Amino acid sequence: MAENKRLAAAHATLERHKVYSLQEAIALVVGNAKAKFDETIEIAINLGVDPRYADQMVRGLMSLPHGTGKTLRVGVFARGDKAEEARAAGADVVGDEDLAEKIQAGQIDFDRCIATPDMMALVGRLGKVLGPRGLMPNPKLGTVTMDVKGAVSAAKSGQVEYRAEKGGVVHAGIGKASFTATNLVENIRAFVDVVQKARPTGVKGTYMKKIYLSSTMGPGIEIDIASVNAG
Repeated sequence: MAENKRLAAAHATLERHKVYSLQEAIALVVGNAKAKFDETIEIAINLGVDPRYADQMVRGLMSLPHGTGKTLRVGVFARGDKAEEARAAGADVVGDEDLAEKIQAGQIDFDRCIATPDMMALVGRLGKVLGPRGLMPNPKLGTVTMDVKGAVSAAKSGQVEYRAEKGGVVHAGIGKASFTATNLVENIRAFVDVVQKARPTGVKGTYMKKIYLSSTMGPGIEIDIASVNAG
């Protein structure tokens, strides 16, 4: 009941059908983030793409200027020196066949999975488990690499993965309610810029249709795209 009251109170601060400037939206979203935990500030971008077609897929990894406020748990498939390199870089779980067995048993203790190229034959067998969770290492995303140290460090420093879902919407957590407005503005502009530059060749017409901002427990607020690009 308290959740419903809080959401109703948040909606009461908004004007129906109004499109807000970036700064206005941030102030409203943060102001309505009244949960007992530090809510994640989330962005949703409605793109004019159909990700069922390979030439309209939008996907990648990028590092936010001020991080996400969340520390990712990183799992690494590697052996020998590369396994030691992963541990030294701060990986939470490192292994080969032993790690594969844990994953097959449903024990997945990581949010990002990295693998050295020689491990992909083993990792490939876990596709049905890792794939649906968006955890399958991918060379295009830099998560299949010999630079284990760099990949682990990037994941730990506030890197976010984005991917157009079925309806052409890209979601990402771009900070916390405790962030300063300036840091949220800079994170949002950096994220939108990367998504804009990732425009696929197969897209015709309007690419970036709408942008919404919300907190974990709060309502979505539409942002004027021009105010985001103004930076």
